[in-house]
Amino acid sequence: MRASVGIDFGTTNSVVSVLHADGRAKTLCFGPEALDTFRSVLCFSAEDTRSGHKLHHHAGPAAIEAYLEDPLDSRLIMSMKTYLAQRSFTETRIFGRRFTLEDLIATFLRALLAAAGSLPQDARIVVGRPVRFAGGNPDDALGASRLTAAFALAGLPQVEHALEPEGAGYRFARGLTRPANVLIGDFGGGTSDFSVLRFDPTTGGVAALANTGIGIAGDVFDYRIIDAVISPRLGKGDTYVVPGMGSGTALPVPPEYFSAFARWHLLSLMRAPKTLRSIREVAAQSAHPERLGGLLTVIEEELGYQLYRVVSGVKATLSHADEAVLRFVHGKIAIEQVVTRAAFESWIAPDLAQLATTVDAALNQAHIGVEDIDHVFLTGGTSFVPAVRRIFTDRFGAAKVEAGGEFVSVAEGLALIGRDRLAA
Repeated sequence: MRASVGIDFGTTNSVVSVLHADGRAKTLCFGPEALDTFRSVLCFSAEDTRSGHKLHHHAGPAAIEAYLEDPLDSRLIMSMKTYLAQRSFTETRIFGRRFTLEDLIATFLRALLAAAGSLPQDARIVVGRPVRFAGGNPDDALGASRLTAAFALAGLPQVEHALEPEGAGYRFARGLTRPANVLIGDFGGGTSDFSVLRFDPTTGGVAALANTGIGIAGDVFDYRIIDAVISPRLGKGDTYVVPGMGSGTALPVPPEYFSAFARWHLLSLMRAPKTLRSIREVAAQSAHPERLGGLLTVIEEELGYQLYRVVSGVKATLSHADEAVLRFVHGKIAIEQVVTRAAFESWIAPDLAQLATTVDAALNQAHIGVEDIDHVFLTGGTSFVPAVRRIFTDRFGAAKVEAGGEFVSVAEGLALIGRDRLAA
């Protein structure tokens, strides 16, 4: 039998798992630290030559290193997966060169595969996809076709798709000894997906009873922290006076100045002269000009990634502690605030409600009740958030809820799906 390969191209991290023909399974490792995840980021820089700009790029951990060495003259590309199903994203220009979304993802995938080393020849390759792609009104068919096209550009024209929560479920099902209904929750950076699967280990049968998904996950939770703690210290909610409108007439600082924080890499797009000029003009007439001055510093000095690391660290700490200190200091920017778990959970409460509704939709689609679920398996980094876990323990009971392989379970399961498709 041929080998099978599972590739989990994620919003934040990507993973490659190989199931060899002799049954050996291995999740591939990257870099000198032998990490089993590869950051889904690109960094571009340009070198001036006699014939014009020569473009260079790095991917994964090397991209982050290159960006931190020279943030002002680099372009960091993150969260590429979140745009797959958005028709509004057709192309972007990086140092004057045109890139489609498929071009960008293919550039990353080539680097991912190169870092993974050679894959088994003639392997069956199964690629994960979310149940519902991220973004407002996503076109899921477009997302799937773009994903296939990107892999083809990267040199893999024959990939197959499988739903990411089903991949996670396959991995979990190896430990079952009798037939069971399993609810899988797969929490990524951009989407959260849920599947109800019926596993019968006595026959090897697997039936998908329901699949639901929503574009709410780790990135959204990060943004809630930014919006509540960081943005107000950078001018959000302040007012400014428009010259000529008369004294006492104050307008709110435009909220769109802060919307880019929802996607870290979009901050670099705000470095356009027109945008910077607008912020400076508003800052000159604002109640607290130093706050918008801090926003200008964040944009001009490309501090998005540093903010991202601070906020992600706070969120991780709140998964096991009742409070965490958010500390971000750079030049004249000095933000330090204690963030409690209770406050964080209040900020994400509307998102949690939508996640819970999506779980209920999976049960309704499967035409089964809470009592008919035998096991709940959670995977992905956001599954560590206690408020997320409570959605499941409150409904199904703590004894039924399990977690594991939070970052590798999808890729390993995709390889298992490939093996079973080969056998069929």
